[in-house]
Amino acid sequence: MLTKGGQTVKAGTYWNLANGNRVQMEQEDALPGDGKTRYIKAPVAVMLMAAPAIGLVFAVFLPFIGIAMAISLVGKKLAEGVVSAAAGSMSFGWRPIEAYLAGKKRKKEAGAKKVDKGAKN
Repeated sequence: MLTKGGQTVKAGTYWNLANGNRVQMEQEDALPGDGKTRYIKAPVAVMLMAAPAIGLVFAVFLPFIGIAMAISLVGKKLAEGVVSAAAGSMSFGWRPIEAYLAGKKRKKEAGAKKVDKGAKN
């Protein structure tokens, strides 16, 4: 029987599905937690019999969880490296510290030299 936190329930043992904590209700009262916290009513004997099966499922899937986490970590590191390399190679050409005021004079001087060379020939 699935119940939510804050709900009034009869006396018994309730197991929090999120963290596995056991709540023993001695009399009819409200379960701790908010509406998002879910509890299941089960006798201690049933939970003790289910524990080895739950442990087996965890032990079987643990290698797959480790592989998935390793692949995820490698993928994130590769993506960060690609983004970092792409960001490092980008150049906008605008440098606010440099004024380039002297560059225009040189262009005028070069243009004047061309005119002078043409006039001398």
